[in-house]
Amino acid sequence: MKVNATTTYGLLAVGYIARNQDKGLVISQNIAKHYNIDLEYLFKTMQQLVRANLLRSKRGPRGGFSLAKSPSKITMLDIIEAVEGPLTSDLVLSDHAPRDKFAARAEKSSESAFKQARNALKAVKLSDLL
Repeated sequence: MKVNATTTYGLLAVGYIARNQDKGLVISQNIAKHYNIDLEYLFKTMQQLVRANLLRSKRGPRGGFSLAKSPSKITMLDIIEAVEGPLTSDLVLSDHAPRDKFAARAEKSSESAFKQARNALKAVKLSDLL
């Protein structure tokens, strides 16, 4: 599994907001400055997290972001999939070698490893990381 910059920024933003939620709404400029992230890029990422119902946003001079759920109800998988879309296993050897036992076994092993990784990410709650 390859994690891109957008996912990295999403994870960092959610963590920052979770750590600072007791101070009220968090503005994206503070996150961008703290992690040296381009503000526009970060803002687009945070909007994806809002659409996934992981963050709430409030516009205006007293606006900012907050968690939409308790940190114990947000998983690493939730954050990753909010930004990346659903994680899927892309190894499909049987399309090119439908009767090949090696291809079938490799595909099955890959799918098993993918499921384990997905379950591991699902088991890690934001609250565990704080």
